[in-house]
Amino acid sequence: MKIPISKRLLCCAQFVAPGARVADIGTDHGYLGIYLLENGIAAHVHACDLRPMPLQKARENAARFGAAERMTFLLSDGLAALSPDAADTIVMAGMGGDLMVRILDAAPWVCSARYTLILQPQSAGQALRLWLAENGFQTQRETLVKDGGYLYSVLLVRWNGERRTLCPGAQFVSPQLLSDAGPLLPEYFSRIESALRATVDGLRGAEHPRPERLAYHETALREITEMRKAYAERT
Repeated sequence: MKIPISKRLLCCAQFVAPGARVADIGTDHGYLGIYLLENGIAAHVHACDLRPMPLQKARENAARFGAAERMTFLLSDGLAALSPDAADTIVMAGMGGDLMVRILDAAPWVCSARYTLILQPQSAGQALRLWLAENGFQTQRETLVKDGGYLYSVLLVRWNGERRTLCPGAQFVSPQLLSDAGPLLPEYFSRIESALRATVDGLRGAEHPRPERLAYHETALREITEMRKAYAERT
């Protein structure tokens, strides 16, 4: 019986090291954890969700695929119910980057080199990248995956304690994405530039000016346009 797992979750699974003890935060249907166990990648999976109904569905799916004995099911608001010793790999996929920031900020114990974070933001990736950099996390890899007509980024992150800031452009397009994204990067550039251009146009025409926000988005757009041109020259 084939596990009905999406392309974006398969991309997350590729970043999980063999033998990992995984915490799947916002597990929903549980298919990522089931896939990791059934393919001999993870040693154990803690499936965590804020809502009882998705967690029950994950239990049912795990039982159907014979993975329930190797999974723990936790009703948890983010990482709140997870012991710091329970997992070495934390996966968050399918939620906004701003929500990921709130979850990580509420669990300061994740600021340790013992953990690997695998993050797939649905939105606000720029806020997530900035928070990670400012809190001592290093993005070791970032790649793109196309699923259902949408582009998603997946980040492999570890803490090293080196706090830094990011220029506006790098909050949207990281150096790791420039080197790892492959053939999907031109489309990603196009989508980001279009979204930023629309934001800039809207802010310029707003009834109540917001100069700082406008300057930020204008800078991001200019820097990303320069990145795209430099990337095109190299390729």
